[in-house]
Amino acid sequence: MTRLKIEISVPESHAAAVIEALHTAGAGRVGEYARCSSMWKVTGNWQALPGAQPYEGEVGVVQHSEECRIESVCDADQAAAVRQAVRDAHPYEQAVVHFLPLYEP
Repeated sequence: MTRLKIEISVPESHAAAVIEALHTAGAGRVGEYARCSSMWKVTGNWQALPGAQPYEGEVGVVQHSEECRIESVCDADQAAAVRQAVRDAHPYEQAVVHFLPLYEP
């Protein structure tokens, strides 16, 4: 079974809701432990292009803002449900959810 690492950046104000969505969708299981995740502060950078409706900032202006990086894990067959749950809880118009395959020898 392929396991995936999940990476998400989110405003701190929505971090708890995104973590709850992750876990409700089945992410965060490691052996006999559930709801496993980590979080730390990062600085996000972006520029909304014409047609965008940014959660923060304005179109055409490069933005910098403190965010939280959340990491967790899931099985590959859970990825679609996890992505949808995170996007439903995330405030950004284009929430980025990275799934990276894990090497498990």
